[in-house]
Amino acid sequence: MASKAGPSCRLVFCLLISAAVLRPGLGWYTVNSAYGDTIIMPCRLDVPHNLMFGKWKYEKPDGSPVFIAFRSSTKKSVQYDDVPEYKDRLSLSENYTLSISNARISDEKRFVCMLVTEDNVFEAPTTVKVFKQPSKPEIVSKAPFLETEQLKQLGDCISKDSYPDGNITWYRNGKVLQPLEGVVVIIFKKQMDPVTQLYTMTSSLEYKATKADIQMPFTCSVTYFGPSGQKTVHSEQAIFDIYYPTEQVTIQVLPSKNAIKEGDNITLKCLGNGNPPPEEFLFYLPGQPEGIRSSNTYTLTDVRRNATGDYKCSLIDKRSMIASTAITVHYLDLSLNPSGEVTKQIGDALPVSCTISASRNATVVWMKDNIRLRSSPSFSSLHYQDAGNYVCETALQEVEGLKKRESLTLIVEGKPQIKMTKKTDPSGLSKTIICHVEGFPKPAIQWTITGSGSVINQTEESPYINGRYYSKIIISPEENVTLTCTAENQLERTVNSLNVSAISIPEHDEADEISDENREKVNDQAKLIVGIVVGLLLAALVAGVVYWLYMKKSKTASKHVNKDLGNLEENKKLEENNHKTEA
Repeated sequence: MASKAGPSCRLVFCLLISAAVLRPGLGWYTVNSAYGDTIIMPCRLDVPHNLMFGKWKYEKPDGSPVFIAFRSSTKKSVQYDDVPEYKDRLSLSENYTLSISNARISDEKRFVCMLVTEDNVFEAPTTVKVFKQPSKPEIVSKAPFLETEQLKQLGDCISKDSYPDGNITWYRNGKVLQPLEGVVVIIFKKQMDPVTQLYTMTSSLEYKATKADIQMPFTCSVTYFGPSGQKTVHSEQAIFDIYYPTEQVTIQVLPSKNAIKEGDNITLKCLGNGNPPPEEFLFYLPGQPEGIRSSNTYTLTDVRRNATGDYKCSLIDKRSMIASTAITVHYLDLSLNPSGEVTKQIGDALPVSCTISASRNATVVWMKDNIRLRSSPSFSSLHYQDAGNYVCETALQEVEGLKKRESLTLIVEGKPQIKMTKKTDPSGLSKTIICHVEGFPKPAIQWTITGSGSVINQTEESPYINGRYYSKIIISPEENVTLTCTAENQLERTVNSLNVSAISIPEHDEADEISDENREKVNDQAKLIVGIVVGLLLAALVAGVVYWLYMKKSKTASKHVNKDLGNLEENKKLEENNHKTEA
């Protein structure tokens, strides 16, 4: 049971203090303890068999003792002296080991364990060392930015509550920063709290930055001593924005300058490579010596071809630092002559031209009724099939959206032209009469019987293509008749008649009208035949000429005879038919 010792001591103990003996071989002994931990100090003396009691003391700076704990060997009781700083912090074990809880910096003293017998006092000194790990260093008061070629306060590295005091080191990208006049200036200071006796270390860094410091990490560390030796703790990284002047100016064009066309908006953007980048520039337009002050962008709206030229920009305060770019405003003009709706007569000539003016080579395409033509149209003599909707279209392939087109609607007009043909059915029971009509606008066809004036309504018509079509009737006349075909459009009314014999009278059939396509084939065949004939004539010139003359005379005589016979017979029948009509 612990109790307080009185202010006086027993006579025997007081007499023996002056004769205390340090046990040989013990020497100095040090106990290291962390701040706040429990300090444990063994007595380091062998307990003698005639031990009366044990006692602990510490020595003041002047060497005078202060007794703090007493333990009797017989009563097994522990008494703690009334020392305020150790109140409720001491514990003395049976083997005289002294423990001090909640270690403080003030516990750094020389403690002595004393074992007392009736005739002697034995002492064993112990030195206590207390260590306090400082807080993790932190970079504070950081500069918002650093400027090249200027010595500037970067920040303070601070570490608190250390014992003993530590040292602070600065690092750039992991390498130690050494003081260098005008470039690296380090000021270190430490301060001790008078109550806790703990140290706060502060290191201020002034630094002249360069562009090489962009994105470079800065750190600091504190090195201190602990119970187990020297240790180092590092701070978090700090990266600083580095300001540096503009050394080069560039100019950009939006959209891409290869695709600018008339009507577009152009945005010029000027950039400086400094940090922070310049906010204002001077823009120079083609033909304008004075610059236009603006932010880093300048916009031109609805540009024309005369905006083609060199564009420049410079810094406000350094006009010699300038950038330029050439801009081409692409254009495309198309002129179609004639254009719109044009009406011409069949057989007329019509020159057509599509003129292109462009900033570079343009492609030209001709279309007729949405079908691409192989070449541009040219009309020396218009046909009905030439009518249609023509489109001349041009484009610049490299410039998106730059296209032009003009159209020509060609109308080919013509008065109605009629040709009538007749053909007897192989069975001999009917005859087919066809009225071939050519003209535009489309002529209306009407069939009548000459004399009676009767209109024939039961007809069959072909499609109207390229200004041509026909109307066909099938009849079985019991007597000779004259049929009339009338074709009429807005230009003219045309009439044609054809005599048709009775079904019982054989007559010469007339060939049908040849279509355009077949006409081309016939023409090709005719050319081939003419070539062969010419070759034969050259091979046998004399014989060929004689034979040709002889055949010509024979055909002419035969044609006259047949024609006369046909006409006589047909006229005779028409007269008979007329006599019957009169009766």
